[in-house]
Amino acid sequence: MNNTLLNTLKAAREGLAERLDSMTLPAEIPHGDMPGDKVLITESHVAKAKTILPALVDKMIAALENKPLQRCVLSVCGGSGVGKSETASLLGWYLGQLGAKSYILSGDNYPHRIPEYNDAERLRVFRDTGLKGLVAAGLHTAQVSEQLHQLMEEDKDADPALCAEYGWLSAYQAAGRRGLKGYLGTPNEIDFDRVNSIIAQFQAGAEQISLKRMGRRPSELWAETVDFSETSVLIIEWTHSNNDHLAGVDLPVLLNSTPAETMAHRRERNRDGKVDSPFTTMVLEIEQGLLASQAHKAAVILSKSGELLSYAEYQALMANA
Repeated sequence: MNNTLLNTLKAAREGLAERLDSMTLPAEIPHGDMPGDKVLITESHVAKAKTILPALVDKMIAALENKPLQRCVLSVCGGSGVGKSETASLLGWYLGQLGAKSYILSGDNYPHRIPEYNDAERLRVFRDTGLKGLVAAGLHTAQVSEQLHQLMEEDKDADPALCAEYGWLSAYQAAGRRGLKGYLGTPNEIDFDRVNSIIAQFQAGAEQISLKRMGRRPSELWAETVDFSETSVLIIEWTHSNNDHLAGVDLPVLLNSTPAETMAHRRERNRDGKVDSPFTTMVLEIEQGLLASQAHKAAVILSKSGELLSYAEYQALMANA
């Protein structure tokens, strides 16, 4: 593509905010390629995308200066409910309107297991390593085994509020949490090699790339060859798209939310008023910690309220959360 993308972005940089404001969004825009996914774009998502893009374009120009193939890989990461899919869709659409055709890849296609089986494996890892921890601590007795079985049946074995009632439970949960941290966002859970291969092929100028498709049932698994001959920007939307196991991303974008903001969103989204189970809450906390440990690599960080943050500002925000 010679220097088409670089020239396109340089031409778009001047007065970009005004150009974005003048664009009218259609009723539907292209979104991530996870089967069955839908995006519901709000004014808040639009405002955030318009805030991110000018900062991102400047960084894309810098990244492309020494790239002969003129392809750029962006990623949009963040916790549950922060608007990754919507924001990635908008960034892709706006870039397309500026003349930079984009493709949005959903990382949710690349766990080793379908969602139901992956959820079950997460729980198995937590419980198996928790039980091993109990045994190693010399706390496993017939009575404890019976109590633990009952808590498992009630899905309460990850509830920290019960540790005062069951003196052994904190040791079980601590060991289980350590085991779960060794699974979530690692190659044990996710086929990072496959995603890295896709990124490498795109960066090398491949015109046709085979992409994985995964639904919610074991039979819903297939590959689709996608034409990238006219595509200059690959956008990966995914919780783990700033992960240390991922290679070849030029510019990660972190959509931040504090633990309290994440929980408030999930409560609001639950129509029946139920909060997350203790185990789901633990998973979200571990994922939040993983995002925080990788935030220093983000090229752009946006707060939940839509403000651009430096890494130092992000650290201060999270320290006070």
